Amino acid sequence: MARHLLFFATGALALTALPAMAQDGAGVLGALGDVFSDAAPGSDERASLSGRILQLVALMTVLSIAPGLLMIMTSFTRFVIVFSMLRSALGLNQTPPNMVLSSMALFMTFFVMQPVFEDAWEGGLQPLLNNAITEEQAIARIGDPFRDFMFANTRPRDIELFEGLAARADGTEPAPVPETAEDASWRSLIPAFMISELRRAFSIGFLIYLPFVAIDLIVASVLMSAGMMMLPPVLISLPFKVIFFVLIDGWYMLAGSLMESYVPLAGG
Repeated sequence: MARHLLFFATGALALTALPAMAQDGAGVLGALGDVFSDAAPGSDERASLSGRILQLVALMTVLSIAPGLLMIMTSFTRFVIVFSMLRSALGLNQTPPNMVLSSMALFMTFFVMQPVFEDAWEGGLQPLLNNAITEEQAIARIGDPFRDFMFANTRPRDIELFEGLAARADGTEPAPVPETAEDASWRSLIPAFMISELRRAFSIGFLIYLPFVAIDLIVASVLMSAGMMMLPPVLISLPFKVIFFVLIDGWYMLAGSLMESYVPLAGG
């Protein structure tokens, strides 16, 4: 786990260095021009240097879209939505803060996705760093664990929807619903996984809301019967909702239920 945290921290540091690199872009381009001028046209050195530059550009591109990939291809979306709905159900506007909820969702995502990260590291990234496989093979091997995870946690109905839309856009006959992760295309699997995550997150959020709405109704009824109609019910029900959530050990139950809601991989 620490190795993956170090990997993501390195990516974050690289992202913070991009603005400075952009400011010195003229100097970098000038230096690259000098290097190219020293290499003879068509030489192996120039071809190798061009390949390294393309790899650097590809790496910077991947790092720039890494936050988006973290949200759409992992369990982060479900966690952060459920935590936000819990805060709204409790009636707390800024407690816990957004930073706390996002950090909690992030590290719970690392916990759930650790088998996937391990498979991606051992099967694709580590052999690539050891020059045992090519970049094309590494990309496929890194993506396979994520595809297995998303396929295992996506409704077949959602995949069927996007497979049908893709076939209609291409002017072909709709393909049957994929039975394995290898049969599912990235084009259909990623959006299908996203809407499946949103559906499950809102379903969990609805169940979380019910007991707190019941507390609000009970408090409002008591205040009405006591003739305290000018007293806001939320002001009275807030401490009861907080103590209710604490007494049932709500954070323990919610975190455990969220992490157990994912289908574990066969190798995880």
